Amino acid sequence: MLQIIRIKELMTRDLITVGPMDLMSKVKEIFDTNSFHHIPVTNEDGSLAGIISKHDYNIILSTFSIFKSSRADSDNRKVMGSMMAEDVMTKQVAKLKPEDTLAVAVALFKENLFHALPVVDEAGKVVGILSTYDLLNLAFDEKKMTKAV
Repeated sequence: MLQIIRIKELMTRDLITVGPMDLMSKVKEIFDTNSFHHIPVTNEDGSLAGIISKHDYNIILSTFSIFKSSRADSDNRKVMGSMMAEDVMTKQVAKLKPEDTLAVAVALFKENLFHALPVVDEAGKVVGILSTYDLLNLAFDEKKMTKAV
């Protein structure tokens, strides 16, 4: 079955992305208002520049003041408003193509302990993302399993 299912059948297509020059305050807002844990960073032409995980974001956030005071909160906002996505993003990103099989994705996830992989078309433009959550949905969705078999 892993050799039959194509990434394009499972990937999330409705993405929220940021640009390399977007401020981390925008990344914060996206993570605060959505339940996903990875944001692709795209250039103006839609090509992949990098990815920011919520884990990376939390590491950056934890380097600021952890005290719960109005001054610490203000200082944290200032720092987040001065850092750009390109300062935090992972630049060397493994990626998938829509026609890749699920076997390729599983191998990348297992070998590298990734939690999400951007999906790019032949021109290098981001067209989706595949996460381990998508794999769990497949594994435990009987409709998809019967359709795939």
